[in-house]
Amino acid sequence: MQLTAKASLPNALLISISTPHFKGDEATESLAELARLVTTLGFKVVGTQSQKQSSTQKVNVLGSGKLAEIAHLTGNKGSAADEDENFLDDDPLSDMPSEIPSDGLDFACADVVVFDCDLTPSQLRNVENQLGVEVFDRTGIIIEIFSRHARTKTAKLQVEIARLNYVAPRLRETSTGDKERQMGKGAGETTLELNRRKVRDQLAELKRELVNVQDVMMDRREQRSELFSVALIGYTNAGKSSMMRAITGSDVEGENKLFATLDTTVRALYPITQPRILISDTVGFIKKLPHDLVASFHSTLAEAHDASLLLYVVDASDASFRSQLDVVHNVLAEVGVQGSKKLLVLNKSDQLSDEQQQALMAEFPDAMMTSTRNPADIAKLHKYIVDTAQSDMIEEEVIIPYTAKGIVGEIRSSMSVIKEEYEYSHIKLTVRSNAIDLERLKKRMLNL
Repeated sequence: MQLTAKASLPNALLISISTPHFKGDEATESLAELARLVTTLGFKVVGTQSQKQSSTQKVNVLGSGKLAEIAHLTGNKGSAADEDENFLDDDPLSDMPSEIPSDGLDFACADVVVFDCDLTPSQLRNVENQLGVEVFDRTGIIIEIFSRHARTKTAKLQVEIARLNYVAPRLRETSTGDKERQMGKGAGETTLELNRRKVRDQLAELKRELVNVQDVMMDRREQRSELFSVALIGYTNAGKSSMMRAITGSDVEGENKLFATLDTTVRALYPITQPRILISDTVGFIKKLPHDLVASFHSTLAEAHDASLLLYVVDASDASFRSQLDVVHNVLAEVGVQGSKKLLVLNKSDQLSDEQQQALMAEFPDAMMTSTRNPADIAKLHKYIVDTAQSDMIEEEVIIPYTAKGIVGEIRSSMSVIKEEYEYSHIKLTVRSNAIDLERLKKRMLNL
């Protein structure tokens, strides 16, 4: 199943279902986030509808009257168009605004309906029949965004595995009927059965390929394991890529879109330090992230798992950043990231008043307030990272004979030289470095 934003079909109608366990501000914030997700795909949100239900497990998800109302907004193309809008099994509407805003649009032109919940394959099929237009759930939208934004081979493999796991149970018979049999290879199987077997084969092949790619990624991480590393983590669109660009001087893409970055990017902190400090920009999180995507991105989040320091980046101008931070904590716990040093970075402070900044610092006294547009803030963050890295280093004196050619240059390239003294037969260096590099240097000196 692929969602395509066609020029002739750009309009989306969003549906929120309020249940006893999902209501009020949580439902409102989630619907607003869904609107941003749909907009990221290039669709225009023409309005929202909502309804209270005891659960989202009903065959048609919504009551028949509500479906008839929505069918009217999508052009009366489905079977629900003839239903009585006051049908008795409808629950009362929630207090969330359900009217489409009056902005002069032809509201009967909504081409896509998107539910802010997960739909089973049968629910999806039933609602599409009722409405006569394409219907998608939240997971389908997120997976499509991931599919479009994946760039590296690893991300593409991970997303395609998640997409096929999502698509497989939603495959439908496209021939003249389930009884139609295919001749030749696969004789005796329906078109649907053949398609499902094809998906299973694709999944098996993708998983084998992903294992090989992950082995290469693991080798690269092991080569970097001796260096101090910092992982930028946080909710999607919190400003991680902009921060990555600011503190590394790199050209990492940063857009005001959800999931503009899916691939883990690793760069050196700039200005360069000795030894080097590595910064990684990881995939953003989101509420109700599909389970298959969490599982697929275990290897991508391994950068966070191995990091010496985690920078929890939040958009401090977003009133819901606290609940977003909870999502980050939960996902990291699910993939086993724990125990690393952490710093909460209250980003986008340029969008806050002085009073708002003071209130946040009083609430989060151990956090750092930053704006990537403020060079002083970036310098402050750079200093914090360097100071944290050096706090884990060991300072020691080493004696280098003048006859040991090349070693001083190597030391300068991998260690921080604090002091150097030139004696009659040797150079005395006071260096700062990690324990592994120091031990390696000592062994090498013994063999001179």
